[in-house]
Amino acid sequence: MRWLVGWSSAAAGADRIGSAGATGYDGETVQPVGSQLLWGDPDPLWAVGDWRPDEIRVVQSDAQTRIAVLGTCGASDEQLRVSLFAARGGALRHLTAWPGSYTAVVQVGRRITVCGDLAGARPVFHTPWAGGTAYATAALPLADLVEANLDFAHLAALLAAPDVPAALHDSTPYEGVRRIPPGHALILRAGAREVAGYEPVASLAVAAPPADPDSAVDAVRDALVEAVRARLSAPRHVPDIDPGPVPGMGPAERRAARGMPVPGIGADLSGGPASGTLALLAAGLPGNPGTLLGHGTGAGERLLAVTFNDLAVGGREAELERAGALAANPRLHHVVVTGGEDVLPYADLDGPLTDEPGPSLVVAARHRARLASGSADHFTGYGARQVLDAHPARLADLLMDRKRRHLVRPVAALTRADGSVLVPARVYGAARRLARTPYGAGLESLAERLLRRRFDEPAGAVGASLAALTWGGPGPAARWLTGEALAEVSVRLQGATTRSGAGPGQRPGEHRARAALARHAADVRVLEQAAEIRSQRLHSPFLDNQVVRACRALPEALRVQPGARAAILRTVLEGAGVGELPPGWGAPSHAPAAVAARAGLRVAVDGLMDLFATPLLAEAGLVEARVVRKALRAAAQGEPLPLDGLADLVSLEMWLRRLLARRGTCWTGTPARARAVPSGITPQRGALASGGGALTSGG
Repeated sequence: MRWLVGWSSAAAGADRIGSAGATGYDGETVQPVGSQLLWGDPDPLWAVGDWRPDEIRVVQSDAQTRIAVLGTCGASDEQLRVSLFAARGGALRHLTAWPGSYTAVVQVGRRITVCGDLAGARPVFHTPWAGGTAYATAALPLADLVEANLDFAHLAALLAAPDVPAALHDSTPYEGVRRIPPGHALILRAGAREVAGYEPVASLAVAAPPADPDSAVDAVRDALVEAVRARLSAPRHVPDIDPGPVPGMGPAERRAARGMPVPGIGADLSGGPASGTLALLAAGLPGNPGTLLGHGTGAGERLLAVTFNDLAVGGREAELERAGALAANPRLHHVVVTGGEDVLPYADLDGPLTDEPGPSLVVAARHRARLASGSADHFTGYGARQVLDAHPARLADLLMDRKRRHLVRPVAALTRADGSVLVPARVYGAARRLARTPYGAGLESLAERLLRRRFDEPAGAVGASLAALTWGGPGPAARWLTGEALAEVSVRLQGATTRSGAGPGQRPGEHRARAALARHAADVRVLEQAAEIRSQRLHSPFLDNQVVRACRALPEALRVQPGARAAILRTVLEGAGVGELPPGWGAPSHAPAAVAARAGLRVAVDGLMDLFATPLLAEAGLVEARVVRKALRAAAQGEPLPLDGLADLVSLEMWLRRLLARRGTCWTGTPARARAVPSGITPQRGALASGGGALTSGG
């Protein structure tokens, strides 16, 4: 895991902090383990982890004005230097407008600005410490620093209402460690902190002027091309080391067998339009998009395209055929990775500790098997669905803008899927109610649903759309939480309605879409850490700021139409010179993932029963072990239960066990207190929280 950490001290305590670290409460010098100092005195900044040399840049205009950019950033050093002049006056947005995925930190005198991203894939966290504020791009190191306990109210909200920002607010799994929202920056002045938004938000009362669809799609194309080009043009410092002889294997196979990526550029290639679009864009741009000549696949300058063939599930013949047709491109080298029951969801529950929990933990081994055959820089299509598709709640936005005629095609598609003539009236009625429901009333309604345990919803595509036509709904795991946990989340929701500045400042559809993107981006971040392979970088251009901005400018009337995502990406490819795509390209299908999840549950049910024999979630009072075991057995036998809710429960239980099994700390010089988990954890929330000292580890 790679992270950035620093702190800003109060003026009175500035003499206690230097480039070697900071003096804690007990007089010991504190600094991150395995770090490199980017700047010091009196507000030091470190980069921690296996950062590549080209992923860290520090540009300075004078001793008091400098910028650090970590990640893939398409700005030149001169552009970074020019940006410092605007930063002197407090301007923020320009720091987030360059192609790529990165974190920017600007220091102007004693003022420090740390910019988060729009999606939430590169979050920023902060906590009070030593009279000032410590900040980082990971929450766990800050929890180590202040020896935070677990925040069980946050964990309950993560299960009960994961897509409702008001339930989670700015909390993290660790008490006292806070997160800045997407689209915001953390501003520190001599230790005092402020969170400021840098992205304009459209008014609830006044609709934004309609964008021209053709111009909006062209902007998406330009943003995607620049995002891909930023990755291709970055220097790649991957050690070209032959991992040693293995009979019957070439260099690429030997690297994959030892969990080492092939040097060069690669991409996922499947029937999904997003990853296929990135693969074709990367292969089509001028230059050397693929592996280095004479190494890796032996494919010369071709891009390594990887398709996963799930032998344990089957039914993906059409997808493989489409991928093979796309791979006929002379600049692509196609590799098909096969997997059996050993890589089904839930099959392998061992893995590294991630910064936060996420449902992707149950499928991390599955993705690791695919990525092990990928390149050192690997493109993925994560986030495309969230930034391009229309959240069902956007139908209410269209009603608010008096654009009823644009509801005809999406409602007709739902009617065909359901076969009932009552669908139009039901959908229109739900959209009309949402358009007329104030934000506070929507949260109070959700709080009441949680208290009364009302989780039954209509089935099918129509049922999912109707359930989404609200300001917020219960999470799929909420039905298995205890009444105490649900009541705690209900109180948080009710408190959000009275909080100063309560309200999203957005229309309901836009608000729900942004929340869904933030939730997905957070889980992608967890997946990157859980499936991490040494020397490999996963690139998700659809989560880049400039791509997110371009996609948000797409007219709602365009994105709500059936098949809009595939149509937009097809137009993007045509504009980039890729005109021939195989029949069926872009056809949406969630069936393989659901079938794989159920098959994984069936195979791993005995191990899951052992996992929930005495679960930590039950000791924390969030679930009853008997109830979860019953649900797991029922789902494994084929009962129609929400599988994503079970994934939430299993992943959180796994994460808690990994967390409490840690030893050590991310810091040197921290107080030498007892950090081991007590030998006997009693089934009480307070007792489990007392293991919070065990949050420290050599992560």
